[in-house]
Amino acid sequence: MTAGISRTAIYVAAARAIGAREPDPAARNPDDLAEKFLGDPAKLDVDHPVVNALGLDYDEAMKDAEVVGNVRMMTVRTRFIDEALQRAVAGGATQVVILGAGLDSHAYRFSELLAPVKVFEVDRAATQALKRQRVEETLGGPPPNLTYAPIDFEHNDLPHGLARHGYDPSQRTFFVMEGLTMYLPEEALRAALGFVAGRPPGSSVVFDFVYRPMVEKLAMMKTAEVPAAAKPFVDRFLNLIRDEPWLTGLPVGGEREYLRSLGLELREVLPIGGEESVKRYLTRANGTQLGAEALAAAMARMAERFRANGQAAGAAAPTFSAEQLREQQRIMAYQLADAVVA
Repeated sequence: MTAGISRTAIYVAAARAIGAREPDPAARNPDDLAEKFLGDPAKLDVDHPVVNALGLDYDEAMKDAEVVGNVRMMTVRTRFIDEALQRAVAGGATQVVILGAGLDSHAYRFSELLAPVKVFEVDRAATQALKRQRVEETLGGPPPNLTYAPIDFEHNDLPHGLARHGYDPSQRTFFVMEGLTMYLPEEALRAALGFVAGRPPGSSVVFDFVYRPMVEKLAMMKTAEVPAAAKPFVDRFLNLIRDEPWLTGLPVGGEREYLRSLGLELREVLPIGGEESVKRYLTRANGTQLGAEALAAAMARMAERFRANGQAAGAAAPTFSAEQLREQQRIMAYQLADAVVA
C-alpha cells in the first residue's frame, strides 16, 4: 500500500492526524484529512510511536512524550502554513505550488478559499500515485483547480516541469515547502528558492528549516556515543531518515542574508517549541499547554536516568551556563519561515 511513498511523509501525517483529535480548537491541528489520507494504520510499514499511536484513543496516545513532541511540532507547522496560505490568497496570489506535497491536504481543506486559484502539487510519481488513490477513495476525487505535477525538482526541472503542467510564471504565486529544505542538496535548495524569487513581486514562500550545525551533527552521530536515556529516540529518528537523510541547513543566524542573496525578503522566523509558537498555537482556551504534563514527566524521567547513569559511571555531569544552554537551543531549534519576493 505504501510502496514508493516517503516514510517521513507517513510519519508527519500521522502526527497531524493525532493532533486533529485534540478537543480544543485553540490547540488542535486543523488537518482533519490526514487520517483519511493515511488509511488503515495496519497497512503502514513505518514502525514509530507516532504511527503506532494511530490505533489508540487520543488521551492514551498523548501519554507518550515522543508522540506528544511530534504532535506539537506538526500542530505549529500546520497552523503557521495555513495562516500564510490564507494571507497570500487574500493578498492576491492566483497560483499555489506545493513542493514535495506528500500527503498534503491544503488543496482539499481549503477548496472553497482556493476555488479561483490554480493549485499544483509537485512530488515524485510514486508518491502521487498513492495520494491520488487515497483522494479518490476518501473524497471522490480532487478539486477541479488542482493539478498533480510529477517533477524532479531536485535536478532543477521545476521551471520546465511546472510549465508543462500549465503553470503561468507571470502570475503571483504562493509556494509551500513543508518538510523539504533539509532533504535537498544545497544546490537544489538554492535553485528552488531562486525560482520562487523570480516570480512577480508579492509572490511568497513558507518553509521549515534547521541550521547547518544540526545537519552536521546528525551526519556524524554515532548511536553508541548517545547517552542511554536518549538512545531509543535517536535510534528511531535516524532509522526514519535512513533513506532520506538531512543534507542542508541554513547558516546560524544568517537566514535573512541567505534569502536576500537569492532575492527573497524574510518576513518572519518562528522557532517551533519556542515561547511564541506555544502561545500562538499550543495553548488551550483554559490556559494549559497541549501535552505539557507528558513532556514534563518525560523530562523528569530522563534527567533521573542521566543522573543515575552518571553516578554509575563515576562521572560528573557537565555544567553549562544559562547563556550556553540558550545558544545551544537556538542552534538546534527547528524553524519556520515566511518570505516574500523582494
